[in-house]
Amino acid sequence: MLRILFSPRALVLHLLAIGALVVCGLLGRWQLGVFEDSGRPHATRDPAPVAVGTLTQPGKRMTSDAAGRQVTAEGTFESSRQLLVAERDGGLWLLTSLDLGDGTSVPVVRGWVPRADDPATAVPAGTVTVTGRLQLSEATDSVQRRIRQLPQGQVMTVSSAELINLWRGAKLRDGFVVATAQSPAPAVAARPVSMPPPTEAGGLTWRNLAYAAQWWIFGLFSVFMWWHFVRDFLRSRMAARDQEREKDSGPEPAAA
Repeated sequence: MLRILFSPRALVLHLLAIGALVVCGLLGRWQLGVFEDSGRPHATRDPAPVAVGTLTQPGKRMTSDAAGRQVTAEGTFESSRQLLVAERDGGLWLLTSLDLGDGTSVPVVRGWVPRADDPATAVPAGTVTVTGRLQLSEATDSVQRRIRQLPQGQVMTVSSAELINLWRGAKLRDGFVVATAQSPAPAVAARPVSMPPPTEAGGLTWRNLAYAAQWWIFGLFSVFMWWHFVRDFLRSRMAARDQEREKDSGPEPAAA
């Protein structure tokens, strides 16, 4: 039987079955990988910076598709309108109103400092150009503010609704800018706050999972067909061998 199993014709069947099994297995794994990747967040296109005024308007809620966009803003920081945002990575955010010169202002997170008396809290004078990422207004956390008993000049969140009450008279644009660069650079700079580019939530493509299952089923089917052909091949060869033996033995001699 081993001689039949390793005959040239049988070896061709073995190789075809192994090749089909490997190919179907790899194609199924590829489709499974596509399915897994579809559920992960994907980075979206990161356009070049645009003027902050093109994405925000006073008195109008900023759209969610503007969140994370790179923007530029030119104006002067208002030293009378600066707050510290508490409990941010073990320190504080420097939140300062930037007067855009058109009667409107935009809150800017200038950076991170470890404590309230850090030299970087000094507000730069003169006209500056800020580049950063636009962020949606955070929800007001008045409960936490009462529990924490924050010092004067500190807030828990960067909320446009809260800032309008705290910075009275300011015509604020919705949202805020997290600065990544400032020109001219301040004498003492705060540590930049890292904000990743916008991402797009992935959606699982169940079709690719079905494709993976189909390829693996094809692989199992190729194993079944291999077994079926080998079995028939063995039967036919063994039957042929038995017939040859019968011919070689010849008819039995007649009794005397």
